[in-house]
Amino acid sequence: MGCAISGLAAKAEFGERNTDAAASAVCPSGDQIQMIKESWKVIRDDIAKVGIIMFVRLFETHPECKDVFFLFRDVEDLERLRTSRELRAHGLRVMSFIEKSVARLDQLDRLEALALELGKSHYHYNAPPKYYSYVGAEFISAVQPILKERWTAELEEAWKTMFQYVTGLMRQGYQEESKRQHLLALSPKDRPEKSNTAL
Repeated sequence: MGCAISGLAAKAEFGERNTDAAASAVCPSGDQIQMIKESWKVIRDDIAKVGIIMFVRLFETHPECKDVFFLFRDVEDLERLRTSRELRAHGLRVMSFIEKSVARLDQLDRLEALALELGKSHYHYNAPPKYYSYVGAEFISAVQPILKERWTAELEEAWKTMFQYVTGLMRQGYQEESKRQHLLALSPKDRPEKSNTAL
């Protein structure tokens, strides 16, 4: 795989999605990768804090996202969420994925495999792609105060580009798994025929 993937385009606004199949996301440039890696060195010291802030803000700005999380679905008290061990654990898992993504920006084949697999697993969690871009936007909001004067418009664009790229891959993985599960649910006689290409 290269830097372009189906179904997502680089956009002026982070949360916008393009459903045109011909659209593609672009991986971060070399300069953007360097900016992301440098800023990550500061962010990683506060990953638990960022994870909690990110999800509390996500549930504040997009309360419908709580429906995906069985444990948090009925929790209305945001202070209870802030102190939730389960939310902290999930935030750390997401931050771990972001850390792995940052580390693999120089190895796009490994990053693509990681993001595709995460998208496939989100199919089984019943976490649809429409929520993926929200996490990136909330991550960016959560890290701005940590990075203080280091935060620039260029750094923001670099993180947006990375999240658009990764969430596009996750979306692709989700769709691949959805199709695979649909085919598995069909009776054998209703499945499309596989052509035998062996000679």
